[in-house]
Amino acid sequence: MGPTNTSGAARQAERPAQAGTSPTSTPPGAPGPAPTSRKGAPVFVLNSLDGNVSVIDQATWTEIKRIPTGREPHHLYLTPDEKSVIVANAGADSLTFIDPRTGEEQRTLRGILDPYHLRFSPDMKWFVTAANRLNHIDIYRWDGTNPTLVKRIPTSKTPSHLWIDSKSTTIWASMQDSDELVAINLATQTLTSRVKTGPMPADVYVTPDDKTLLLGLTGSDGVEVYDVAGGKPPVLVRKILTGKGAHAFRSAGDGKHVYVSNRVANTISRINYLTFTVDATFPAPSGPDCMDISSDGKFIMVASRWAKKLTVIDVASQKVVRQVPVGKSPHGVWTLDHVARH
Repeated sequence: MGPTNTSGAARQAERPAQAGTSPTSTPPGAPGPAPTSRKGAPVFVLNSLDGNVSVIDQATWTEIKRIPTGREPHHLYLTPDEKSVIVANAGADSLTFIDPRTGEEQRTLRGILDPYHLRFSPDMKWFVTAANRLNHIDIYRWDGTNPTLVKRIPTSKTPSHLWIDSKSTTIWASMQDSDELVAINLATQTLTSRVKTGPMPADVYVTPDDKTLLLGLTGSDGVEVYDVAGGKPPVLVRKILTGKGAHAFRSAGDGKHVYVSNRVANTISRINYLTFTVDATFPAPSGPDCMDISSDGKFIMVASRWAKKLTVIDVASQKVVRQVPVGKSPHGVWTLDHVARH
């Protein structure tokens, strides 16, 4: 669940503007050596209430350092050229670029209003952010180095999580406080459909064939399943019971499973999206939130939001095998050394 909508009125008066940069090194996207191996890349954990990022060595499972970002870093995403991971700092109106292999800070990009969630389109042309407090979605054109604002789309209350289909035609976005799922056409940059959902919709996951959309209901006890085949308006077809506070998804990388964290139930459910059934449940203490999966598929790394820890779960034994202390209210978790996303 994102920040409460307490300061939006004052900030809505700010007009759209192109982002400004304050580079500290060669910008991502500029000519340079090809990316090296993903093996052994650090794990990044975003400490939302500390305004920094914990960098964790996978070999020793220790925190190497913390990178200051700005207020409220919540989510992060890899640039298309794989040279940077972008941390979105919602409260600081900025993006922090970090080398995903070395954990070195690269630069800060300012002038991005309230970037709570973020995503690149698969065709690498568009960069999209959800303004959780300001109730809009921003579409930026991506030139390989910087985003340029093209369209700001008013939505409804508290846009939360984003997904873009594999053909880069549709943005799906959940509305956390108005209980809606909206669709935006990327070509026309217009909102094309809006459907009511269960309480407090959060993360969105679309199956690799673009036919089915899964929506986590943080205010309920499961995942709604929608038929979105052919780009039509979503049609609710069923609900999968997972646990109270169903929130964030992560692909298992095997072409048939996706994990969802249940923040209130303190579990993670593995959903078979070919049969729409839960086939495994894992303990995940202290408010499990965002997660990533090791490249061999053997471990789940999840933020324990209320315990200031990164929790590591062994998939085979379905047990917690270690916890790494991090900062306050850890949220986003990501490593370059992960399984395939689908």
